[in-house]
Amino acid sequence: MTGASLARLRLARTDGVGPLTFRRLLVRHGSAEAALAALPALSAGRAAPYAPPPEAEARREAAALAKLGGRFVFLDDPLYPPLLARLPDAPPVLAVLGDAPLLAAPAVAIVGARNASAAGRRIAEDLAEALAAKGLTVVSGLARGIDTAAHDGALRTGPTIAVLPGGLDRPYPPENAALAARIAAGGAVVAEAPLGTAPLNRHFPRRNRIVAGLSLGVVVVEAAHRSGTLITARLALEQGREVFAVPGSPLDPRCRGSNDLIRQGAHLVETAADVLDHLPEAPRDAPLFALPALAAAEAEAAELLGPPPEGQAEVLELIGLSPVSVDEVLRRCHLSPPDLQAVLTDLELEGRVELLPGHRVMRSSNG
Repeated sequence: MTGASLARLRLARTDGVGPLTFRRLLVRHGSAEAALAALPALSAGRAAPYAPPPEAEARREAAALAKLGGRFVFLDDPLYPPLLARLPDAPPVLAVLGDAPLLAAPAVAIVGARNASAAGRRIAEDLAEALAAKGLTVVSGLARGIDTAAHDGALRTGPTIAVLPGGLDRPYPPENAALAARIAAGGAVVAEAPLGTAPLNRHFPRRNRIVAGLSLGVVVVEAAHRSGTLITARLALEQGREVFAVPGSPLDPRCRGSNDLIRQGAHLVETAADVLDHLPEAPRDAPLFALPALAAAEAEAAELLGPPPEGQAEVLELIGLSPVSVDEVLRRCHLSPPDLQAVLTDLELEGRVELLPGHRVMRSSNG
C-alpha cells in the first residue's frame, strides 16, 4: 500500500471526519498527507480533538483486507464508481471483495421488506434474473427477504453487488454468509465501514445511500410505511435517480409503502420491461470528484465570493439535535448555496455540527 493510500485511509478512519469533511480537507490541503498534518490545528476548541489512527493500525487493516482477498477503492481512484462519486457525501473509501471494476457498470437496485411474502420474493427473483440477463448489474443490501431474493435471481444470469452495513468480515444477516461468498465470486461485496464493524442500526441508512448511489434506479418490492426501504427510495430521489415500485395488495401492510410510492409518481413495475423502459442511460461524463478540478473550482469560487461569510450564528439557530435537510436550512437562511456549504464545513471542522448522509445536518452534542 502506497504512502498516499495509507494517508487517505487514516484520514477516512479519523473520528469526526465524515465524507464531506474528507472531501473538503483534500481540496483545501491538496493531499491526505497535508490534511493529516493540519488536523492538530483544526482540533483547537473541539471537545474531542481529531485523532487519526496510527499508521500501524491502518497497515493492519490493509493487510487483513488483502488476506480476505479484498482491496480498497478510494474516492479519486479510477475504479471508484462514477455514479456514487456524484454524491456530496460519497464514501471516501470502499472495501471491495470480488470484481471492483463492476462497481462502474450500469446497475439497478432491487430492495424491499425483510419479512417479504412468497409472492414478493418470487417477483424480486424474476425481476433480478431478467434485468441481469439484459446486462444490468443488480444491487441490493444482502438483507433477508427481498434483498436475498434479488441477489439469488441475479446470480442465475449475471453479476450482483451486495452492500454491507458493517465490515466486509461481518456479513449480515449471518445466515447469508454463504450467499455473500457466492456474490464475491461472481460479482462484488462492498462495505464503507472498517473490518470488524458490527452492523448497528445507525449504519443502515449509510448503507442505503450507497445502494441507491451505485444505481441508475431503485425498484421497491414490498415496503411498509416508515421502513428502511423507503429511506433508500427517498435517497434515490434526492440523488436524482429513477424510483420504481411493484404494486401490492392494499390489505397487506408490507405493500403500503410501495403502493404509496406509486401514488407519489414512482414508475409502476410488473415486469423487467417496465424498468428498462424508464431507466436512463449511464452518464458519459467524468465523475464529479477529481481533486485538481475541484480545487480549481473552489479557488475560482473563493475569488468571486470572497472569504466564507460570517453566517455561523444564523445557521446554528436553524440546526437542532434532530437531523434537518440542508435544503431546508438554505430556504430559511440568507446565504447562497456555496456560502452555506462553506459555513457548514467550517462548523463541522469545529465539531459543532455533523453532516449526515442524505444531505442532512444536525448539531453535535458539544455544538
